[in-house]
Amino acid sequence: MTTYDYLIIGHGIAGATLAHELRRRGRTVLVLDTYQTDSASNVAAGLMNPVAGKRFALAWRADDFLTAAATFYRELEQRFGQQFFFETPILKLFSSVAEQNTLLARSADHPWQNFVEELAPSLPPAPGVRQDFGGVRIRRGGYLAVRELLVALAAEGLEQGWLRRETFDWNQLVVGPASASYAGDVHARRVVCCEGAAAVHNPYFDWLPLTPNQGEVIDVECSGLADTQVLNKGAYVLPLGAARFRVGATYRWPPFAEGTTEEARAELSQRLASMTDQPFVVLAQRAGVRPAVRDRKPLLGVHPATPVMSILNGFGSKGVMLAPLLAGHFADVLEGHAELWPEVNILRYHALYVAARKEGGFSS
Repeated sequence: MTTYDYLIIGHGIAGATLAHELRRRGRTVLVLDTYQTDSASNVAAGLMNPVAGKRFALAWRADDFLTAAATFYRELEQRFGQQFFFETPILKLFSSVAEQNTLLARSADHPWQNFVEELAPSLPPAPGVRQDFGGVRIRRGGYLAVRELLVALAAEGLEQGWLRRETFDWNQLVVGPASASYAGDVHARRVVCCEGAAAVHNPYFDWLPLTPNQGEVIDVECSGLADTQVLNKGAYVLPLGAARFRVGATYRWPPFAEGTTEEARAELSQRLASMTDQPFVVLAQRAGVRPAVRDRKPLLGVHPATPVMSILNGFGSKGVMLAPLLAGHFADVLEGHAELWPEVNILRYHALYVAARKEGGFSS
């Protein structure tokens, strides 16, 4: 039996960043993961946007998260000699005069000023971009090549032996008061659950309000569209190079169909057409399932009754921006060097745990 400090379940963006952070600190880690082409991390375009949504709200702790993410991904780029992080301006296009007027009126005293490069009813023309009502140029945003980064980390993990490609079987996990064993050959001081939307089947954390949410993206070829920025207007358009772009993403709550749908393809094509006057061809379409949380804050913490078990999950559509800082923070918490931020602490849902325990709905 091999002993590890941490057994991590899942190697999406959450599990991968935590494993890297713990190994950087000299801890022994084993990650168990089943590669899934439709996982949220593999489908995600990796957009990092400090100001988003219909209300144009500043993201929670945007400066802290963006700074930590840029540093983390730049270090990995140097390590692997490959670019993963693309810091690119985001052009938020107004969809109506009403939206234009609302944001212009709010701009004088709104806290997102440090992230806004330009906000105007008309902007300099960009090839192929429809700018009927003007827009906002957002700085410090960009995107991460998530799949390429995870492939690089996984290749290293498989070669060095800290990553195994296998399906985790809860029936083979034996949890004690101070450690856990798995499949008869693994012993770990802690188990960290980072399995994304699959956490709804986790017997220790299935009381948390995590709901799978399906998103679809399309890759298109559009030779006449400028590729110097990310476009955003009800959907994002990310430049991939060679006149290719990724458009996404849809949001569907259960029940939803498995795989891609014609409905999502039509919706994304229509949204792209509202942002460009150039013809385009759809090259590919993919669907994935995100782990969404009721209050839109991630789920971090130690199980209330079984301290060997912990969770890092619930990043929704903001995983690439949130994961580096939260992985470092959670590593500090697990090592006893910090108190968990209350905004992400699973104890905010302790009442749900108590209710589930009374119903006998889970194993611990």
